[in-house]
Amino acid sequence: MNNIKDKYNLKILIPLFIFTFISIITIYSAQDLLSSSYNNLYIKQILWYILGYICIIYFYNTKNDFIYKYSNILYIFGIISLILVLIFGTESNGAKCWFTIPGIGSIQPSEFMKIFLILILAKELDNNNNKYERTLKSEFFIIFKCFILTLIPSILTFLEPDTGIVFIYFSILLVMLFVFGIRYRWFLILGLFLIIFIGGFLILFFNYQDTFINIFGTNFFYRMDRLLDWSNGSGMQLTNALASTGSAGLTGYGLSNTPIYFPEPQTDFIFSVFASNFGFLGSTALILVIIYFDMQIIKVGIKGSNQSKYIVAGIAAILLFQQIQNIGMNIGLLPITGITLPFISYGGSSLISYMVLIGIIINIQRKKAPRNF
Repeated sequence: MNNIKDKYNLKILIPLFIFTFISIITIYSAQDLLSSSYNNLYIKQILWYILGYICIIYFYNTKNDFIYKYSNILYIFGIISLILVLIFGTESNGAKCWFTIPGIGSIQPSEFMKIFLILILAKELDNNNNKYERTLKSEFFIIFKCFILTLIPSILTFLEPDTGIVFIYFSILLVMLFVFGIRYRWFLILGLFLIIFIGGFLILFFNYQDTFINIFGTNFFYRMDRLLDWSNGSGMQLTNALASTGSAGLTGYGLSNTPIYFPEPQTDFIFSVFASNFGFLGSTALILVIIYFDMQIIKVGIKGSNQSKYIVAGIAAILLFQQIQNIGMNIGLLPITGITLPFISYGGSSLISYMVLIGIIINIQRKKAPRNF
C-alpha cells in the first residue's frame, strides 16, 4: 500500500484507537454502578477489541471478493441464524437475541445480519445500476426487492424482540436507496405512508390499549411505554442519566465517579457515564472525534466505485443512526430504544461487527473493489 493510502487509513485508525481507549476506561468506570459479577467487563472488552483488530488485519491483507461473491449465501445464513435464535436462543430480560457459547460468551446474530444486509442490498443495487432504463416501474421493482430483503430479517429481529436493530435495518435501506439515486418522490410516498401508519399505531396505543395488547401482546405494550418515556422526561433511567450528565459541569466528576445510579450504564447509557466523568469538555471532544471519523468513512465512499459507494453508504447509515440515536436518548432528545454507541458501548457481537465493517472500508480504500459481485 502506497504512502497516500497509508496516511488515509491512519485517518480512520487513529480515531478508532481513541475509541478503544475511551471504551475501556468508561466501561471500567461503569462497573461501579453494576453488581460485582460485572467486575471483569472491561477485560472482556479488551479481548473483544483484540479480536476486532485481528479482523481488520485480515481484511487488510485479503480481497473482499469472497464476501462479495457469496453475499447471497451470507444473507441466507444470517436469516437462518435469526430463526434459530428464536428457537434455541438464551432468554434474557424477556428477549431471545443471543446464542450462549460456554467459555466464550453470547453471540447476537442480528448484529452480523447488518453486515449481510448491506452486502446483499449493495449487490442488488449494483446489478440493477445499468441494467434497466430508470423508469418509475423499474425503480418500483428495485425498491420492492430491496424492501423484501430488509423486511425478512426485520420481522425475525422484531420477534426476538429487538426494535432498535429493526430501525437500523431500515436506515441502511433508505440511505443505500438514496445513494443509488432513486427519485425523491419515492421518499415522499414513503414519508406519507409512515405518517399514516405511525399515526394509526399511536391512536391504537393511546386510546384502545386493550385492543393493542390483544394484537401485539403485553410485552410489546411495555416496550412502547418505555419508548415513549422520553416525551415527558419520565422514567428512572432517563431521569437519573440526565441528572448525572447535567451536574457534571465542564470537566466532570472524574473517572469512576458517576454520582447516581441508572440501568445499563455499560451499554445503552455509556455516553452518560462518560459525560458525568469528563463533563462538557470531554463529551464535546468525543463528539468531535466521532464526526471526524464519520467524515473519513464517507470520503471512502465518495471516491469508490458504485458498489463501494453502496457498501460505504450502508456502513455510514449504521454508524450515524446509532451515534445520533444513542447520544440523543442519553440527553433526552430521542426515545430510549436500547441502541448502543458504536465502538464505545460494551458488547462482543456488536463490536466485532463494527470492526469487520471497518476492515471492509479499509480494504476498499486499499484496493479497487471488484467490478462485479
